[in-house]
Amino acid sequence: MRTHGLGRTRRRRLLAASLTGLTAAVCIGVAGVDRSQAAPDTGDAVPVAAADPVGPPQDDFPSALMYSLAHPTAVPSGANDFGCRPDAAHPRPVVLVHGTMENRYDNWAALAPLLAEAGYCVFALNHGGDSGALLGTGDMAASARQLADFVDRVRDATGAAKVDLVGHSQGGMMPRYYIRHLGGAAEVDKLVALTPSNHGTTFSGLGLLALAFPGGDELLGLNCKACQQQLIGSDFLRGLNAGGETDPRVSYTVITTRYDEVVTPYTSAYLAAAPNVTNLKLQDLCPAEFTEHVDISYNDVATRLVLNALDPAHARRPAC
Repeated sequence: MRTHGLGRTRRRRLLAASLTGLTAAVCIGVAGVDRSQAAPDTGDAVPVAAADPVGPPQDDFPSALMYSLAHPTAVPSGANDFGCRPDAAHPRPVVLVHGTMENRYDNWAALAPLLAEAGYCVFALNHGGDSGALLGTGDMAASARQLADFVDRVRDATGAAKVDLVGHSQGGMMPRYYIRHLGGAAEVDKLVALTPSNHGTTFSGLGLLALAFPGGDELLGLNCKACQQQLIGSDFLRGLNAGGETDPRVSYTVITTRYDEVVTPYTSAYLAAAPNVTNLKLQDLCPAEFTEHVDISYNDVATRLVLNALDPAHARRPAC
C-alpha cells in the first residue's frame, strides 16, 4: 500500500474543473428518471460462487478498479474462505462492505490480504446491484438485507456469534441500517467505517465520485437509488439518524480525511459523540497526509487505524 500525495491533489483539481457541467446533467438525470424502466431490487443476496476468481493483491485503487472491470466477480485475495475458523487471538470474522459504484475487489484488494495475513477470517460481499463492477447503487435497505444474509452465512460457517464490519463510504453507513432494523446489534461487535456517508453528501460530492469510474456519470443520472439516498437531508438518512445514531451494544470507529471530495463536508462522516464512538481524522495524526475518499482503503495510515480499531489491545500509532 502507498500513501498518495500530490498526484491525487492534481486529479482532484481536474475533477473539479469538469464538475460544473456534470452536476447539471446529474440533476436533470435524477429528476427525469423513468422508474418504470429501472430493474427491480428484490433484496436477495448477491451470490458467492465457488468459481469466482481470486484477484491478486493491489497497492492502489486504480489498479484494483481496472482488474475488477475485466473480472467483475473477483474476490480479493485472502477473503471468502468459508472453511476458516477464528482463533482466540482473532475471535470474530471480519466482513468487508464496499461503497457506492465499487465492488468487493476494487475496494478491498489491499486490506483483505493484509487482514488474512494478520490472522483474521476475512469475508467480502458484493451488494446493491445484479452484475458488473459498479455495484452499491441499489436501495440501501435492500443492500442491508443482503449484508444481514451474508453475515448469517459467515456466522453459520465459522461458528462465531458475532462479526466485525469494516466498510467504506456507503459501506460504512449502510450497515447501521442492518444494526438498527435487521437484528445486527446482536450480531456485530464493531463497525469500522472509512469516510462513511453518515449524514449525507452533496450533488457535487456524488458528481466527483461518478467521474472516478468509467460510465459512473451515466449511472448516477439514471439509476442509482443509493446515490439519492445519500444526499444530505434524504428521507433515508433522516430515518436512519432519528432518535440516536448508534446502538450501545456496538463499538463504532469513523476514520475520515480532510481531503475527502466525495463525502462533503468531510465532517458529515462523524457520528454523534457517545462512549462507544471514536471519530478520527488522518491529518490529526499525520498532518501531511493527502489521501482522499476513494484511495483511503489503500492508505497505510488508515489501514493501521483499522487494525487498531479491530484489536485495540495491540494498537500502534501509525507511521507518517
